Amino acid sequence: EAGARVLLLRACLALLAWPIYLLHLLGLWEPFCRKVFFPYILEKIGAAHEKKSKKHKQDLFRNLPDFKGPSGQLRLLEIGTGSGTNFQFYPEGCRVTCTDINPHFQQSLSKSMKKNQHLHYEQFLVAAAEDLQQVPSGSVDAVVCTLVLCSVQSISGTLREVLRTLCSQGGAFYFLEHVAAEHSSWMYFWQQVCFPTWKLVFAGCCLTRELWKNLEEAKFSELKVKHISLAMPWMPIEPHIVGYGVK
Repeated sequence: EAGARVLLLRACLALLAWPIYLLHLLGLWEPFCRKVFFPYILEKIGAAHEKKSKKHKQDLFRNLPDFKGPSGQLRLLEIGTGSGTNFQFYPEGCRVTCTDINPHFQQSLSKSMKKNQHLHYEQFLVAAAEDLQQVPSGSVDAVVCTLVLCSVQSISGTLREVLRTLCSQGGAFYFLEHVAAEHSSWMYFWQQVCFPTWKLVFAGCCLTRELWKNLEEAKFSELKVKHISLAMPWMPIEPHIVGYGVK
């Protein structure tokens, strides 16, 4: 019965979003979404999410300086940098390499770089999270990934790249991601209802991934995962995980 209700409500939502489905069928939605819609909407939603997550991020990144390399510098790789909302949390003098699969964030990214001149920006690479071959193995002290694992093609492939690029001893991977709700909850019901339309509208974002399981399966020597709630009005992305893993 619950399954039938989910399918009925999915159909209703698809009807409401029929212009997007039509553009998708014509092959016009993806290029428009990547170039115009997603960077714009992510900036708007990102601002609201940033207010809710700011304290959690301050706590999360507080120990970043502990992972500085022997040179005394912190070499940091950010996967899915987007508009650069995390820059404000990185320590003075940190050397940042930015990557994103979508090259259309340049305007808002440039703004963030100008605001955060306490950092050294090494390069911006257009690359998928699962294929960071432009970043040498063992070349960074920390990797950061926030609100990205929901939309990667392969979570295990992404985590393999994280471990490959981290320095051989004691590099750290920091994450903050929205995840699937408790299966018995109304939130999970609505996540299932919204799933297909949400994924189409928001460039492949999946609402029901249990990412803490993938992190537990990855080969981190130490893993700290905390489940938190960030209430976003009218959005089925309240449950989040935040934490870090050490190579």
